[in-house]
Amino acid sequence: MGRYYEGDISGKFWFGVQSSTAADRFGTTGQTTHVSYYFAREDLPQVQEELTRIVKNLGGEDKLKAINDFFEEHNGYNDEMLEEHFGWNKAEIRFYLSEYADYLLGVQIKECLETNGYCSFDAEL
Repeated sequence: MGRYYEGDISGKFWFGVQSSTAADRFGTTGQTTHVSYYFAREDLPQVQEELTRIVKNLGGEDKLKAINDFFEEHNGYNDEMLEEHFGWNKAEIRFYLSEYADYLLGVQIKECLETNGYCSFDAEL
C-alpha cells in the first residue's frame, strides 16, 4: 500500500524516503487533515529555485544524470545495489533518495505550471 497524490499532477510518494508534505518545500503548505496544494504561475521562480537547490544537494547535474540513469536501467532498487553502484552509506542512501524523489515531484510541479499556469493536487497522509 502506498501514498499517492493526484490532481493536475499525480504520482506515488516514495515509500520510506518521501513525506506526504514533500511539496511544502516548493513554496506552498498543504492542509492538516489532508494535504491539498495549489501552485500558481507566480510560484514558478520558487519551484525552480528549490529544484536548483536539490540538484546542488545531489552533487550537481552530473550526479543527477547518474541517478536518473540508474533508475532508468533498474526496475527496482535496494540499499545494497545503491551502495555498490554509488558507494553511498546508509545515511547517504536515505538523504539522496529523499532529495531525488522530491526532485521528481518538483519537476512535475514545474512542468504543470509551465503548461497550465497553475498546478493543484491532493496528497494522502
